Amino acid sequence: MAEKMNRKIVLEDGSEYKGYGFGDNCDRVCEIVFNTSMLGYQEIVSDPTYMYQMVVMTYPIIGTCGVSADTETKTPTIGGLIVREYNDLPSNYGYVKTLSEVMEENHIPGIYGLDTRKLTRSIRDNGCRKVLITSIDTPTDKALDIIKNTEIPTDAVSKVSCKRKWYSRTHNSSYNIVLVDCGLEQNIVAKLNAKGCNVAVVPFDCTAEEIIGMKPDGVFLSDGPGNPDDVPHLSKLVKELRGKLPIFGAGLGHQLVAKAYGASITKLKCGHRGANHPVKNLLNNVVEVTSQNHGFVVDKDSVEKTELEIVQINIIDSTVEGLRNTKDQVYCIQYQTESALDSIDEGGLFKQFTNAMKENKDNAKKK
Repeated sequence: MAEKMNRKIVLEDGSEYKGYGFGDNCDRVCEIVFNTSMLGYQEIVSDPTYMYQMVVMTYPIIGTCGVSADTETKTPTIGGLIVREYNDLPSNYGYVKTLSEVMEENHIPGIYGLDTRKLTRSIRDNGCRKVLITSIDTPTDKALDIIKNTEIPTDAVSKVSCKRKWYSRTHNSSYNIVLVDCGLEQNIVAKLNAKGCNVAVVPFDCTAEEIIGMKPDGVFLSDGPGNPDDVPHLSKLVKELRGKLPIFGAGLGHQLVAKAYGASITKLKCGHRGANHPVKNLLNNVVEVTSQNHGFVVDKDSVEKTELEIVQINIIDSTVEGLRNTKDQVYCIQYQTESALDSIDEGGLFKQFTNAMKENKDNAKKK
């Protein structure tokens, strides 16, 4: 690691934070966000929803476990990483590379040694905004010009979605699901397999006709990066499929479902990113702690004008966490998919989705 400060970040308000570089030494403009998780930096770095975002880790020491073989096989797309203290000497029997090595191989810049508490408070109070990571020798005026003249791309979903259809089957399957890949984490497919689902993963630009032609029992819209307004054809896809097949949406998929029914999407000041967000099920009052990673949210007031029902809310700020339309057999959650698949709540929305598929199959047998 560097012996003296050699890198800095510059925010679009002109504030600077100096530190030491790790990973790749490239310059990059991203949206700056923070994550409050104490564990799971490997999953955060490899999470496709962080495309074009630079993440501040509020937990102070990062890198202690290195990167394990199963995580290293994924191609990380995170924009950059900002940490208080970086450990380049991992202590973990399963690690195969250091975090810095993986970031360097994938052209991901990182910086450590700066005041992440102060930086996090700045994001909390002033909101997420553009940031440049660059050499410490870059003049502030030049850095601000670069930020001003650089737009954050809006093609994030197309960058992280698969390019071709692929399959993952399981023994003694109960359901066949088409999963629309908007930025899929690979472990979700394994968890769906464990739930008895054969999964066909399709690109984000797959058409309703193609999906219906595959004769699935249900459709799953994955989480993904960016603003749902950037992928309007996916809301159109939901409109074309609703009422024909059970639909489950998560994260970005949840927002796309809401838009398809006429609800509005708004941007949160600093987003929900962490592993300890309590969500309440309004149907049975069960509260579960969820992992979340999103900067946009469904506007609660706008839902009242739609055919959707709010069934889950965030206890901290009362934002919408779960929606459903039982007539159309449509269910969606704002939090990360893994939290729903691991849920023990029998009244959870994923359970309602599988019940809908089972009901349809049972009815088909009676005919």
